Amino acid sequence: MTFDQAMFNIYQRAKNEVGYTATVFLGMISDRGGLPTAKALINSAKPSDGYTALYELGRLDLTVEAMVLETPEWHDLFTEDELKRARRRLVQYGYQVHPPVS
Repeated sequence: MTFDQAMFNIYQRAKNEVGYTATVFLGMISDRGGLPTAKALINSAKPSDGYTALYELGRLDLTVEAMVLETPEWHDLFTEDELKRARRRLVQYGYQVHPPVS
């Protein structure tokens, strides 16, 4: 699976599993590509509306941050700072990252 496919996959899972249609997220992936979208969301000063919606639905596992941290094959695509930023955001919202990343 490519990173772009993984990004489309979490979009589809959110739609199918919790009824959340992340229209803006889908547009970002389509316009920019998966990696630039992920980097923009992770590096944003505040969580996106989609992140907040998934938090409220109890599904932070469907966020870009969780997907990146919990899939070791994607780690090389991100800087250490980006990985730490993603982890910090998830931890702040009470999410336990699996597997834990240092």
